[in-house]
Amino acid sequence: MLTYKKSGVDVDKANSLVDWIKKLNPSIGGFSGLFPVDKSKFISASCDGVGTKLKVAHIANKHDTVGIDLVAMNVNDVLCCGAKPLFFLDYFACGKLDLNVTKQVIKGIKDGCDQAECVLLGGETAEMPGFYHGKDYDLAGFTVGIVDKKNIIDGSKIRKGDVIIGLPSSGLHSNGFSLVRKALSEKEIKKYSKILLKPTKIYVKEVLNVFKKFPNSVLGICHITGGGFYDNIVRVLPKNAVAVIDKDSWKIPEIFKIIQIKGKMSDKEIYRTLNMGIGMIMVVRESNAAKIQKLLKNSIIIGRIESGKRDVIVS
Repeated sequence: MLTYKKSGVDVDKANSLVDWIKKLNPSIGGFSGLFPVDKSKFISASCDGVGTKLKVAHIANKHDTVGIDLVAMNVNDVLCCGAKPLFFLDYFACGKLDLNVTKQVIKGIKDGCDQAECVLLGGETAEMPGFYHGKDYDLAGFTVGIVDKKNIIDGSKIRKGDVIIGLPSSGLHSNGFSLVRKALSEKEIKKYSKILLKPTKIYVKEVLNVFKKFPNSVLGICHITGGGFYDNIVRVLPKNAVAVIDKDSWKIPEIFKIIQIKGKMSDKEIYRTLNMGIGMIMVVRESNAAKIQKLLKNSIIIGRIESGKRDVIVS
């Protein structure tokens, strides 16, 4: 039975590191950090990468969409506190600069920024021979957003009876690829490369539209990335709230089923690793759910909030 840990990624160890960092520096945020610029506004900042999805890009020799992934992983995170992304910076590191590949990647970054309606402000290209080998490269991105203090979303108002709206993902997005590369052979990766490389959905426009039309109606937002449902949703819950997810409430895309079967993975493991077709969730009052869903294409009510010790149940 394949697990994320057996694939080389120890989520529990990573979580323990985050806990240690928070003790060292309590100002560390959730999906993004918040910093006051004056009495009424905060800036929100996020840093993230694309992970080993880049290996799939190399196998398929297709590099024009991983830049979109890079932007998405950051701007979707700053949305989670209610912020509007303002600008983006990128870091591109390689052993030997391949202009064709690099241009494809940066074009994708620009495309992602256009989708998120934020400015590509600058970046760094680092050529590091002897550190990266062959055609390997790595990406990191940084985004800054802004939010009015009165509009910050922190999950503190979530309570029993609230509903959980799921926003469909475009595919695997940009996490869990170390597991995917263990579950599938290189031949299978090539076969499914178009699906695997589909860029992460950028939720900025539709989510900001909800903020604009229905201010303060969203109580919690969660970007389903590394850690899947279990380790992400719990981050927005108050101590007395349990998120109960009904996994039969949406149709699981076929690629997730293929990965689970090939890797002989338990439901618990795959829902703790991949997004399973839901890339972002919102927690709202039941009375507001229908009007909010009208603004979110193909959104689905996938669960509810119950009372109890903070937890996530997928059943």
